[in-house]
Amino acid sequence: MIVVIGSINMDLVLRVPRMPAAGETLIGSAFQTIPGGKGANQAVACARLGSEKSGAGSAPKVALIGCLGDDGFGQILRAALVSEGIDVSHVSTMAGVASGIASILVDANGQNSIVIAGGANDLLAPKHIDAARELIAQASIVVLQLETPLATVQHAIDLAHALGKTVVLNPAPAAHLPAPLLAKVDYLIPNEIEAAMLADTGVDGATDNVAATAISLLAQGCRNVIITLGANGVHAALEQGSHTFAAHPVTAVDSTAAGDTFIGGFVAALASGAAVIDAIALGQRAAAWSVTRHGAQTSIPQRHQLADQLVDQLADSSATI
Repeated sequence: MIVVIGSINMDLVLRVPRMPAAGETLIGSAFQTIPGGKGANQAVACARLGSEKSGAGSAPKVALIGCLGDDGFGQILRAALVSEGIDVSHVSTMAGVASGIASILVDANGQNSIVIAGGANDLLAPKHIDAARELIAQASIVVLQLETPLATVQHAIDLAHALGKTVVLNPAPAAHLPAPLLAKVDYLIPNEIEAAMLADTGVDGATDNVAATAISLLAQGCRNVIITLGANGVHAALEQGSHTFAAHPVTAVDSTAAGDTFIGGFVAALASGAAVIDAIALGQRAAAWSVTRHGAQTSIPQRHQLADQLVDQLADSSATI
């Protein structure tokens, strides 16, 4: 089983020709409400990418721990998770609270700018983690991000580590984290900006700098560090050595949830017994697919869709995943 602990949002997506300057008003081209939130996105990605074919029966079960508001968005978001076959028995509904939302601008190059209002996500507390102890005990992998309170993330990592679970942390949004927390993480998966913030190094696309950043994070106690670099691929500093993986060439239209899709593919493959290198490869293929489509969960592929996904994609993507 894979247990994901994290945020559940409704994404309010507006497409714009470019990002507005301060004080500027732009005319957008389209507006959509799309289920999102890093926790929910990663849970959906794990569920969709866990088997070679629909109905194959080999995909690990996926459960999500999180909080929703008692509003209309909350009802829609819960139903969307259930439709994916995700266990929502520990998704709590908080009375008198709005569900989380993310306001997302997507420009003509597929780059995004996101502002989050946490709503019910901000109320995910250590008590919710304790209530789900039996569920976490059944997991092989526990996945977390930073769109819920840090104290809760810390408590969940402490519990998962104590229970001997593989802990995957996506440190997004970017934040400084204490070394004792990182020392309990088996796979740290930041993008380049998040990695630089954690390691207190400058953001620089040079391979040597990325490698040095990864080594710095390993020195803080992480067992494995996987830094996603968008069009520059992935750099992985693993227990068995460091590797750089080239990106798949695709034409990006929207980078929303690309990182979440990578993590979902990676974790689903790992939970199914794949080697780490093969899990990274699946994550990259899935992320490449996702940036060619719009939205968060609407862009996450099923595993069987990946077979022919890259054949006719020729232009480089500039997405950061």
